[in-house]
Amino acid sequence: MAHTLLAFHAHPDDEALLTSGTLARAAAEGHRVIVVTATDGDLGLTSSSYAGSAARSLGERRLGELMRSCAALGVARVEWLGYADSGSGAELYPDPEGMTRFVRADVDEAAERLARILREESVDVLLTYDRNGGYGHRDHVQVHHVGARAAELAGTPRVLQATVPRDTICRALDLAALVYPFPPEFDRASFDRAYSARAEITHRIDVRRHIAAKRASMRAHASQAAADDGDRTLAAFLRIPRPLYGLVFGREWFVDASRPPGSPVARDVFDGLG
Repeated sequence: MAHTLLAFHAHPDDEALLTSGTLARAAAEGHRVIVVTATDGDLGLTSSSYAGSAARSLGERRLGELMRSCAALGVARVEWLGYADSGSGAELYPDPEGMTRFVRADVDEAAERLARILREESVDVLLTYDRNGGYGHRDHVQVHHVGARAAELAGTPRVLQATVPRDTICRALDLAALVYPFPPEFDRASFDRAYSARAEITHRIDVRRHIAAKRASMRAHASQAAADDGDRTLAAFLRIPRPLYGLVFGREWFVDASRPPGSPVARDVFDGLG
């Protein structure tokens, strides 16, 4: 039976890192796949050649990269909720003219924007982020809250929080560092307190057959792999040799907060749906 899967993300390129294999697998298996981004990512870090001089140029470029990424994954529909990137630095900038930075958005108002799509598409499974927002970005934490509320408003049957077991990601990062040094701004220690405990994981999805699509999704986000001085983290991931890349990125993990503790770990995001 075919289902509809919607992945809700904070910025263009977020879909590539935690959920692209699951999206590609679902599309390949005949399910309808939708990606919604809250912001256009206009405060993303990049090189001066990508940033340009126009105030909206980076956001427009990143939305275009999102479209190319989603095409590689077989995504049927891509939407932007219309919010501005809140940025990751200590300072929260004023809202751009005519827009609201996502972290300042009213949760119910933002949730209703997403819920309209959930209802229109009769979405069976919504992918959001865990309560930590992964590594703690304020827009990712907001996705967690907005996504949960939208599912309530729309009556979406299942919400899965995209995450990584902390010990697994730390081991993978240490393995990757053996063949490629991460850029100076990469904070390896931050992952020791990020994402979710292994005991919380309810879904472990094998995406190794779709690893080429996942790599193509990452590659589509060229602006987020560029820097004026050295490499960005995404560029470092793309330099990982193919066999090792498959080991590092060949599985994706989710938390279903509604499942009873001790439930068997599911191998399919649609497991148990009629």
